[in-house]
Amino acid sequence: MNLAQRLSHYTHQLRYSDLPSVVIRESKKRIIDSLGVGISAFHSRPGKIARKIAETGTGISTVLGTRLKTSAPLAGFANGSLIRYWDYNDTYLSKEPAHPSDNLGALLAVAEAEKKSGKDLIASLVLAYEIQCRLCDAASLRVRGWDHVTYGAFSVALGAGKLMNLSQRELEHALGLSGIASIALRQTRVGEISDWKAPAFANAARNAVFSCELARLGMTGPAPIFEGEKGFERLVSGPIRLAKLGGEKIPFKLLETYIKFYPVEYHAQAAVEAALRLRPRIRNIHKIKKIEVDTYEVAIEIIVKDPEKWEPKSRETADHSLPFVVARSLLDGKLTLAQYTNQKIHDPKVLALMRKMRVTEDKKMTRQYPALLPCRIRMVENGGDVLEELVEIPRGHYKNPMTEDEINQKFIHLTAPYFSKAQQDRVLDQIWHLEKLNRWESLMNSLVVSP
Repeated sequence: MNLAQRLSHYTHQLRYSDLPSVVIRESKKRIIDSLGVGISAFHSRPGKIARKIAETGTGISTVLGTRLKTSAPLAGFANGSLIRYWDYNDTYLSKEPAHPSDNLGALLAVAEAEKKSGKDLIASLVLAYEIQCRLCDAASLRVRGWDHVTYGAFSVALGAGKLMNLSQRELEHALGLSGIASIALRQTRVGEISDWKAPAFANAARNAVFSCELARLGMTGPAPIFEGEKGFERLVSGPIRLAKLGGEKIPFKLLETYIKFYPVEYHAQAAVEAALRLRPRIRNIHKIKKIEVDTYEVAIEIIVKDPEKWEPKSRETADHSLPFVVARSLLDGKLTLAQYTNQKIHDPKVLALMRKMRVTEDKKMTRQYPALLPCRIRMVENGGDVLEELVEIPRGHYKNPMTEDEINQKFIHLTAPYFSKAQQDRVLDQIWHLEKLNRWESLMNSLVVSP
């Protein structure tokens, strides 16, 4: 079998009954986390634009936070744009970094359109995580100039195709149709970051759902999509040697994904945690002489090296700036969404503190990545005293996981401006018992943001 055939066969065979209880439980944690993050972005500019586009479609899929019904591709685009906006949803780090919960927005829309159960959604989501993470293990897109959302064209196509009961052959065509037209440039995440960061994966997901709809109607797709003469491996990824996929004896990759404790690009999680540990020990933050930050090469590549990271102009750039989030954490003693107002981004105090900072690669840390995600902060005060803190595995990493109560509290904190306490409790109860859900109206109505 070629790779598309292998992935389609795996998709066709996987069942909810194949999933261990710990995988089902962890999938619910990620759904709660993603929905909380998505609702908190309801009034974001990309979210508003995506909803406006969704109004042009017709269908039975609900746009997250509303009672608006539209087509599954457009609802998936709107949902995904919200979930991704704050860069606060989960992460997977390997040869290629990714945010696997980006798959959820589209799969939620398809599950409702196809009148599937909560069990079906869980199985399709675990499948999408498995495919995307295994592809990230196999080959880096970033080093070749492509964006990680490109892998979403395949993971969402298979997850959506499973919900749509596509045959194995139809799944192969959906992979070809989606993969051929969803190659995304890495420019999305270089320099000053634009609104497009939020909908980038959602757009790949929209196209993947549309490709599944085409395949179900009989449209054939280019093949072999991966191994072909002008195919994905030759022009985009390089050779893909996919490991065995999750199942009876192989752990599912969802268990190795990380939930974010702080609203920053994941490579800055340890840096923020180290800064916040140091903060109570600082006598006078304005009398710090210098700040030395040691971390690994990937962190420097993604959130340090660009000039824009040292003087961010937008929220999208600020949360992808290690210097900014460290300085803001030291100044405020916390790092929440409230630290990304225009006033705080352009605060002369934060810029002054960033100018005292030097970030360098530690070769040992680079070798440890991604098994460890270390960051060391060393601060020298004017009197000569040295303060130092090292974090190797930040809170939320699967080796240092957030508890179910912490997940609930994150959801409650993020949705407090939009939901009543009773509404929050209702959503949480439905997700923790998602395997019992057979009709989507109750959950989607519970997620409606009040005017």
